[in-house]
Amino acid sequence: MSNWRENVRKVVPYVPGEQPNKPGMIKLNTNENPYPPAPGVKRVLDEFQADSLRLYPDPAVTDLVECLADYYGVGKDQVFVGVGSDDVLAMAFMTFFNSEKPILFPDISYSFYSVWAEEFKIPYKRPALDENFKLVKEDYYQENGGVIFPNPNAPTAIYEPLETIEDILQHNKDVVVIVDEAYIDFGGQSALPLIEKYENLLVVQTFSKSRSMAGMRIGFAIGNPELIKYLNDVKYSFNSYTMNRTAICCGVEAVRDDTYFKETTAKIIETREWAKEELTKLGFTFPESQANFIFAAHESVPAKEIFAALREANIYVRYFNAPRISNYLRITIGTRGEMEKLFEFLRTYLNK
Repeated sequence: MSNWRENVRKVVPYVPGEQPNKPGMIKLNTNENPYPPAPGVKRVLDEFQADSLRLYPDPAVTDLVECLADYYGVGKDQVFVGVGSDDVLAMAFMTFFNSEKPILFPDISYSFYSVWAEEFKIPYKRPALDENFKLVKEDYYQENGGVIFPNPNAPTAIYEPLETIEDILQHNKDVVVIVDEAYIDFGGQSALPLIEKYENLLVVQTFSKSRSMAGMRIGFAIGNPELIKYLNDVKYSFNSYTMNRTAICCGVEAVRDDTYFKETTAKIIETREWAKEELTKLGFTFPESQANFIFAAHESVPAKEIFAALREANIYVRYFNAPRISNYLRITIGTRGEMEKLFEFLRTYLNK
């Protein structure tokens, strides 16, 4: 028997949310936006010149970088763009987490962090969130090789105030601190204002949630120019042409239509606050959500049973069979109509 398998890099992969495609389904399991992208995105696709695809895209992604820099009021040398925030975060892991000391991220957090750490052979520790799923900032005072956490957190939806983030930054001036803000547009204040004060802070966001473009795969990071240069050096050593022409054009239009962006995020927030009331009436409890989802547990019916019943009814939510959170369901906020159908089913099921 050949022994080539000895040299294979073996990892336990990240498990993405289920992507069913069934008529009449209600899909509330992967935190996608229930509304279409900005109208300008459709116009770009309708008018896109397919002949241009024979040419490589701009490796510097100049149009989108400049658009993001203008929108967020930073220099274009402070913006890095990638194929979804997963691509940006993976590049950041490769670029900044190269110490023999362990990086730190919460025990209940985005499960891709541990996958990247294992894949890139980065040592890591996972300080436990407290009993209310809040960060314990003192746990991040210990010696480490870097810090990363989502804010609002996934899957708990809890937002940590800037005072907590700044405290962690003040105790970690010699390593890169990454704040993963995939859900920041649905509540709370971004850590972006702290970038000018802390040269080691990298803020990562995505178009997948608030800008309705999960299928287009656009993510970005903002930090001081030196951090961005190092990220680009790694990117160009890995793949110079990470962003395709269609994504660049559509991304620019999504950023330009700020009115539409604010209208759709406001609708999701409004539906979320109403959904909290309905869930409470049905006997669910949940941490205070500042994201486009709610992390809910029922007072008497196990989450695994509710998940299976919903799935049988073609309603998809996310269930994590993991320590500390195995009795919770992560429910994405859909349209008002989708959420009403969810609650109609739950009322019948829970009161049978």
